[in-house]
Amino acid sequence: MNERIRAREIRVIDDDGTQLGIMTPRDALAIAREKGIDLIEVAPQAQPPVCKIIDYGKYKYEQAKREKDSAKKHKQSELKGIQMFPNIEEHDFVVKVKSAIKFLEEGDKVKVTVRFKGRQITHPEFGRQQLDKVIQMVSQVGQVEKPASMEGRMMTMILSPLKGAHKPDAPHEAPKPKPAAPPPGAPSAGAPPAAP
Repeated sequence: MNERIRAREIRVIDDDGTQLGIMTPRDALAIAREKGIDLIEVAPQAQPPVCKIIDYGKYKYEQAKREKDSAKKHKQSELKGIQMFPNIEEHDFVVKVKSAIKFLEEGDKVKVTVRFKGRQITHPEFGRQQLDKVIQMVSQVGQVEKPASMEGRMMTMILSPLKGAHKPDAPHEAPKPKPAAPPPGAPSAGAPPAAP
């Protein structure tokens, strides 16, 4: 800053962003002194180094603000979770998927768990069908990071956000796959037969 700048020549930017060109630090400091502000070296690695005529307090404030914004952009992604059952109602299923989409849009990973109760565990394919529906409905914002696997009475998979994913206009209008067959023990009167 000011007299401590040691380069023989510097590229100078005025306090309004105007490029003043290359000059000696002494000449640039004279301009800064006339304005009653400081000469700050902002890019010492450049050839020649870049210096800006700016108030030091304002410079520190802008630097802190940039660092804060950068930290927000690089926030650690968290692992969020949603749970469901193989025979979940369609409305509840859509609500769960919307939550997953929201988490993915915020940059977080999502662990999707299907819990099996009683004899449902004998038909894991129904849980896999639910997870396949989730993958289809979040495809605009997320992708499978860890495929579905069984852990005791639970089937889990992990989704991660797509890079540069855009917010879908209407996630609930995603194409709906054919409904899964009801698990054993669930009422099936009037239900369409399961696809082969």
